[in-house]
Amino acid sequence: MRYSPDHKAQTREKLLASSSAIAKHGGFASTGVDGLMKAIGLSGGAFYSHFPSKNELFGAIVERELSHSLELLGHNGAGRDRLQRCLQLYLNIAHVQQPDAGCALPSLGAEIARAELPVRERAEHWLVRLQQAWATELENPELAWAIIAQCVGALLLARMLASPEQQQAVLDSSLALLAPQLASRD
Repeated sequence: MRYSPDHKAQTREKLLASSSAIAKHGGFASTGVDGLMKAIGLSGGAFYSHFPSKNELFGAIVERELSHSLELLGHNGAGRDRLQRCLQLYLNIAHVQQPDAGCALPSLGAEIARAELPVRERAEHWLVRLQQAWATELENPELAWAIIAQCVGALLLARMLASPEQQQAVLDSSLALLAPQLASRD
């Protein structure tokens, strides 16, 4: 059977999307190549026609996820009101309860920190770009880093808690802390 010319690219994208969701839900290190490939209906042996190693797949996942975060959150000139709306969407109970559909940092941050240097460099590249976009909007580079850290930390902490009430309390507290920092300057 002949495949279309873009079949390999489509399969690679399916593998990246599926592996991202699996990694964000249950961790990347704990899932083997066979499990990642089975999720898209292929054998483990087909993996190596798309990535030379599992580590290379992890690097591609990090780049894909963080570049997507920049697209969603890093619009220069969009205004503090838009930034506030982004934070309300990020610090939301649905984001806590659906890690596979959300930001990779709370789910994969510890694995990124333990990854080889090229993976951490990819993460740094995209995080710095997000920080720079927010720093431009906020006119404060330190505040931009603090907001990113607060958001990722709050989401991680909320996911660690058992009761929805305590999860919501963490999110509400973080939003209350950040709101005055994001108030529009007139």
